[in-house]
Formats: sequence, structure tokens, C-alpha cells
Amino acid sequence: MSNKIEDFLTTDEEQEIVEAIRLAELNTSGEIRVHIEKTSNGDATERALEVFHLLKMENTKRQNAVLIYVAVNDKTFVIYGDEGINKVVSNTFWDSTKDTIQSHFKTGNFKLGLVEGILKSGEQLKKHFPYSNLDTNELTNEISKG
Repeated sequence: MSNKIEDFLTTDEEQEIVEAIRLAELNTSGEIRVHIEKTSNGDATERALEVFHLLKMENTKRQNAVLIYVAVNDKTFVIYGDEGINKVVSNTFWDSTKDTIQSHFKTGNFKLGLVEGILKSGEQLKKHFPYSNLDTNELTNEISKG
């Protein structure tokens, strides 16, 4: 795997991921974002939390934003959900999403891992945070990079 973030996903793949976020958010008031960087420079979970705040993801009305954080060179990723989600879901809530992403990442299919992980997140979130027509897209669907 190349060390450049640009080589992690093609432009077309990035667009497919943005589209997956749009589709996933049609079912839920939850907000999903993807952040990709070379390395977390240490603990990936701590870095995911840092990025979550840098992207101002805690500002959603229902505190139901989810960050899928990927550190390319570390070959690691973190799914970080805000307090509103963690208050109502079990500890194993993200396990199936993690497994989905992991299985595709292992075979080097990063785009598919992210797309399926995003769609699965949307399905999971729908149970607790169904979409209402009062919802607005509070956070951009674009991929951010470190």
C-alpha cells in the first residue's frame, strides 16, 4: 500500500463514499463523516476524538454524529460516535460495522469497506435516530483529510 493518502482512494472512489454517506443519511437524523490521514501519531481512538472536535462534529442537535477515522499507514480505523448515540446503544453497537469494514480492509478493498461500513452505520442509526422531515444535513458529506 502506498504511503500517500491520495493513493488510498481514487477520486471516483471518494465520490462513491460521499454518495454512500448521502444515502445512509436519508434513513437517519444521524450524521456520518469519514476522515483519512497517514498516521494517528499514537493512540488512534484519542486521535479520532481530536478529529471529531476539530471537525466540530459535536455540534449536531441530537449529538448523533459518527466519525469513521482511518489512519492509512497504521492500518487502523476507529468508529467514533457522539454522546447522544452512546447513551442509547449497547457497547457492541458498532461491532458489525467494524467487522464489515475490517473484512474489506484486510483484502485491500478500502472503498468497499468504507461504503459498506457507512451504509451499515446508517442502518444501525436508523433504529435509534430515524429520519424526520425536519432534519437538515448538519455536517458536510465530504471526506476530510489530515
